[in-house]
Amino acid sequence: MNIGVDIGGTNMRAGIELGGSITRQSNVLLENKESLSSTLTQLMDLIRPYTQYPVKGIGIGVPSVVNVDKGIVYNVMNIPSWEEVALRDIVEKEFNLPVSINNDVNCFTLGEHRFGLAKKYKSVVGMAIGTGIGSGIIINNELYPGNNCGAGEIGMLPYKNSILENYVCNRFFEDNLGCDAYEAHEAALKGDAKVIRIWEEFGIHLGVVVKTVLYTYDPEAIILGGSLAKAHQFFRASMLDSLQDFAYPESVKRLTLLLSENENIALLGAAALMDN
Repeated sequence: MNIGVDIGGTNMRAGIELGGSITRQSNVLLENKESLSSTLTQLMDLIRPYTQYPVKGIGIGVPSVVNVDKGIVYNVMNIPSWEEVALRDIVEKEFNLPVSINNDVNCFTLGEHRFGLAKKYKSVVGMAIGTGIGSGIIINNELYPGNNCGAGEIGMLPYKNSILENYVCNRFFEDNLGCDAYEAHEAALKGDAKVIRIWEEFGIHLGVVVKTVLYTYDPEAIILGGSLAKAHQFFRASMLDSLQDFAYPESVKRLTLLLSENENIALLGAAALMDN
């Protein structure tokens, strides 16, 4: 039994993993993000109720680069006061429990591998698509974070006149439609032909990301998550079509593409850090 914490740029969630499920959870909206002390107080208040249970430790997923060995987080996305925070030491001192910190998408991927749809695969790449795009990598059943917990940042690769991320995240819809991806999904569900075409174009760009993953990691499975993945019915076909020019067709045939189904998978993955 471990506590899992998922820190986002807007809110934080926490819960207890027991038997591969989150037995209870709560969340808090981040306020006063310019203040380190205020946000840390919110985090401690979120975690504290769960420490009354016989938990082994606390795993925390953070949208940032992490020094995994030292538990230090850097430049946390959308929390400006978290430029360099020795988060592990702070939380361990507060609760006298062992703490493990990792990138949030690594937690998502680890959760799918330990408890979700990717349990039977030895090599998996998880991709979370939302405000940006991030990837987590499992190689030979082990999470591979890289030297700076930055492995899998495929969205930062140069692409067209910018970087890949800008073509496969919420910004793509803002640039092309003047609305966010949620509104674009709603419009597509109502049959808006122009919006549906934009989703199909999005799928082509996402296909480039999939091909990049295949060329670099050649995993057994890729699992898609994040808010934009919920609109998969509008981009899946064009994404698959864009894979037809991949240099090694057999690799595409053997690849399994999965869609995340568990809303708590990142919490589960964060909790699993304690057993990793």
